Amino acid sequence: MYSKVIGAKYFYLEQPVIDNASPVDEDGHGTHTSSTAAGVPVEGASVDGIGRGTARGGVPSARIAMYKVCWESGCSDMDMLAAFDEAIADGVNLISVSIGGPPRDFFSDPVAIGSFHAMRRGILTSCSAGNDGPDLKSVENVAPWIMTVAASSIDREFTTMVALGDGMNATGISINTFTPENKMYPLTSGALAANHSRDEYGNASSCDTEAMSKDMVIGKIVYCIGQGSQDSNIKELGGAGTIVGLDERADFGSITIIPGSYLDANTVGKQIEHYINSTKDPVAIIYKSVSTRIPAPRIISFSSRGPQSIANNILKPDLAAPGADILAGYSKLTSLTGSPDDNRHYVFNILSGTSMACPHATAAAAYVKSFRPGWSPAAIKSALMTTATPMSIKDNSAELGSGSGQINPLRAIHPGLLYDMNMNSYIAYLCKEGYSNINIDILIGSKGFNCSTIATPPQSTDGINYPSMYTRILSPNSPISAIFYRNVTNVGQANSTYKAIVTAPKGLSIEVVPNILQFSKLRQELSFKVVVNGPPMPQEINILSASIEWNDSRHSVRSPILVYKEQV
Repeated sequence: MYSKVIGAKYFYLEQPVIDNASPVDEDGHGTHTSSTAAGVPVEGASVDGIGRGTARGGVPSARIAMYKVCWESGCSDMDMLAAFDEAIADGVNLISVSIGGPPRDFFSDPVAIGSFHAMRRGILTSCSAGNDGPDLKSVENVAPWIMTVAASSIDREFTTMVALGDGMNATGISINTFTPENKMYPLTSGALAANHSRDEYGNASSCDTEAMSKDMVIGKIVYCIGQGSQDSNIKELGGAGTIVGLDERADFGSITIIPGSYLDANTVGKQIEHYINSTKDPVAIIYKSVSTRIPAPRIISFSSRGPQSIANNILKPDLAAPGADILAGYSKLTSLTGSPDDNRHYVFNILSGTSMACPHATAAAAYVKSFRPGWSPAAIKSALMTTATPMSIKDNSAELGSGSGQINPLRAIHPGLLYDMNMNSYIAYLCKEGYSNINIDILIGSKGFNCSTIATPPQSTDGINYPSMYTRILSPNSPISAIFYRNVTNVGQANSTYKAIVTAPKGLSIEVVPNILQFSKLRQELSFKVVVNGPPMPQEINILSASIEWNDSRHSVRSPILVYKEQV
């Protein structure tokens, strides 16, 4: 497409000018995320033949304006705020921010502040949820006016087979571009390659560089245990490859700097160790990675989970989008791994992270906006959330990992009902949360603002017209008691009747009042409340998942309801 990138600017305001100050993408991250959102179709795209197919962005007809704010020193608050200001002034329709950091008070968080101003101008901001999962309380970018995106899998993974000299084959996960010579390589383990005079410098079993003997590694494939940078360590010592045993099977591929494969240490890993320790001259070969079809989607292990600590009664992340093993454009100014020792420079790369999920959701929002240009940022987010596909998560973090579920852009065009909000809705929420008049003055650029002038909403548990419902139980012996007031706007058929369908686990009572909504015209707004009650949660349970679905036989407008008991 002619003039795909219609603007590229950089911001480096807090520090002295540097020699390479330019908007050019030197690490590939910006190219990868922007091409995921809006890249044109490219046939035969691959990483050295791996993942070959047609690559295209979510909305290939869209144009891209890029704003570079991150450097080797990091991403400064001032630069991010300046980029938001510039993007808003440039008239962009959506903003995609694959940047994160520890949650901060809304008035000290540049992404929260910048996205608030974008929302005022009718611009939805989509942000990555963070890569610190599966730990709870790790989610980032949590302001209610942001669309916070978790990472899910796609229906393929990249498998890498390891063949041993005894005829055993073991399949691991990695993105290994190296085609081996037709021969076996000597095989050892980090433990056997240990330099015992340097045990205090690291763990040889995990292939820490300083803990191993170079003479025992050079020219060999090494079996290592535990997550780390084993491939670069073994490369530094002159090794021929790495086999890495993990506590459980990897659910996304990592690009290795030398031949490598990641597999389950507790199953095939033990067999490999047995072979190494019971054979005089063990040998192995690591084959180039291939694509394998798998069931999808599922939430990826690294994707950050809630609950969040800033807005205690808002569920984050909001929804999930593909973020694992994503093939997209890349910058030839850096290597595949980013290492200066890596001489592979391609125009595509396969990366994983909520950084990759964020532009998928941004593209879905752009797709909806192309059909519904008059919808507000909150309306677009509502449409994507209420039409998302619920997900089951094996680690029992439930909606704390996936929010409303996997995006479904086709359904989001016709959501039926919208949970809409405007700037005053968010200001009323901030007032309820106890933010000061002075802080709100600064945020909205006014003088003499007073929360008492804002219409007081019903005493809802969360105080906001959010498409999901969430409450936190602070004491393990407290009964469950929450009430949510909501307004929905009809964007389906003028004359329509929606009935509430409640799904709840045993012991949780959910009442919807009224449980029938009768609309007589488009854009009509009706109100309802959801009353949630229950006894104290059993000691061994800290999450209860439920849902409410408004159904008119044409549309299913679903909201998750989550009760979370604070762990002691």
